[in-house]
Amino acid sequence: MSRSSVPVGAPGAAPVDDPVVDVRGPRFAAWVTSAVLVLALLLGSGWVVGAQAVVFAVGAFAGIRRAPYALLFRVLVAPRLGPVREREPEAPLRFAQLVGLLFAVTGAAGYLLGAPVLGAVATGFALVAALLNAATGFCLGCELHLLLRRVLPARTA
Repeated sequence: MSRSSVPVGAPGAAPVDDPVVDVRGPRFAAWVTSAVLVLALLLGSGWVVGAQAVVFAVGAFAGIRRAPYALLFRVLVAPRLGPVREREPEAPLRFAQLVGLLFAVTGAAGYLLGAPVLGAVATGFALVAALLNAATGFCLGCELHLLLRRVLPARTA
């Protein structure tokens, strides 16, 4: 269990109006992302990294539940699993998608603009983060989000 996740109905669970997601969905998405990024590295393709950047952008700006891999999870995987036992807040996941987007855009630009080393390094960083999340459930972007929330002053409305 990541530090940002809580069992359904547990004390400290997110308020009803704070979006939460099934913790298994982002981990599934991390496996798919890892496969896409491995393919991009093997092909040296900025177009494949660019397609992954679009997926990251949807997750970061439209929300995790609207992201393509989340839709795949809900339609193909979740119905075959047991009931949701653990959820996590969406905000750290959206931030992680934004971080992934930055690396993917850098990787795609590197490949497409004739700097394949930059493309491979940026894509490799995104792959390491995705594999870490997929294999262990540890989300680097989520942890960075939580760290920034502690360090930076809260915005007042």
